[in-house]
Amino acid sequence: MLTTILAAAGAGAAQGESPYSLQSALREGGLISQTVFAILVIMSITSFYILFSKLFEQQKIMNQAKRMRSSFWNSSSLREGSAKLEQNSAYKQIVDDGLFAQEQHGKLTDPVEAHDWLHGSLARSEASINSKLGGGLAFLATVGSVSPFIGLFGTVIGIYRALIKIGASGSGSIDQVAGPVGEALIMTALGLVVAVPAVLAYNWLQRRNKSIAEELSAFSNDVLGYLASNGAVRPVAATTKPAPAAVKPAATTTAGQAGGVPKRS
Repeated sequence: MLTTILAAAGAGAAQGESPYSLQSALREGGLISQTVFAILVIMSITSFYILFSKLFEQQKIMNQAKRMRSSFWNSSSLREGSAKLEQNSAYKQIVDDGLFAQEQHGKLTDPVEAHDWLHGSLARSEASINSKLGGGLAFLATVGSVSPFIGLFGTVIGIYRALIKIGASGSGSIDQVAGPVGEALIMTALGLVVAVPAVLAYNWLQRRNKSIAEELSAFSNDVLGYLASNGAVRPVAATTKPAPAAVKPAATTTAGQAGGVPKRS
């Protein structure tokens, strides 16, 4: 495959470069077009890097949530449950911060309600995790909104240079206008190619972050209930539901039996 590609590239070079290729457009556009192209390439590469890195982080926390639901609330205490979680788990961070806040509450000189103190500490821990998950999304939003205008700027400069060149040559035929103007419009197309994946990635990652934030909020609320009740309150999923009582069949009576209604003869 590689030899075929190299042979095709060599044949293309032997036949001569197309006057309407991207290389020709960049060469004719000068420093401004080349700078715009470089900026768009950097934006595109960075956007895809953020996309894949954030997907990895999100999937990691989702896997942590599955393991937490399967084993955490079966433990006899929060410390025992925390020991079962991964060292860098987001759920372990919430539990450890809650236990630390409970220890620190007794050292306060100014009386504060334990519920308010624990709630504030858990909310701060949850916000820290959500902030880390949201890192880089602002760049995706910026790329999605700015890159079309950067490409349009390159197009405007390219068309301006093309018109000056056409005016200097003194020929305004369609074959003289179509080439330079078409090459300038390539920058607008590149801007859209960079913007569309960035916008889609931003919306997708935001939706997944929202789902993770809801899961963390529910877990934080369960931990708060456990701490505030000294372990008496646990999630419904972690408690053993009592078996439903067997329903006895209704007693039937017939004529002549005790309690029965005799038939008239």
